[in-house]
Amino acid sequence: MSNYQLSDEVLVMLKDPQLLIPAIAQDVHTKDVLMLAYVNQEALAQMIATGAGTYWSRSRNEIWVKGATSGHTQKVISLSLDCDGDALLIHVEQIGTACHTGDATCFHQPVQLR
Repeated sequence: MSNYQLSDEVLVMLKDPQLLIPAIAQDVHTKDVLMLAYVNQEALAQMIATGAGTYWSRSRNEIWVKGATSGHTQKVISLSLDCDGDALLIHVEQIGTACHTGDATCFHQPVQLR
């Protein structure tokens, strides 16, 4: 367990603090949706304390700071919970690409509508 903890003010805004919360990272300047990730209490508390994009990796089952290995970091500008307290919008300054594939955003595969 880390030293990062959510304040009571933030905890009461969460629908269920024990669940993973979907977190949408959006470029503060371009408004592009960069990625969807998840946060748990600890990742959210660390993100609030450090100002760095910090998430919960479902595949590795651990906290990861965006750019820790790639250098493609996110500086958190603002955080907003939705009205139900079960989704998070993060406005970030993205340094480098957001997607692990090297694309600017993770949403680069258009699907044709009928």
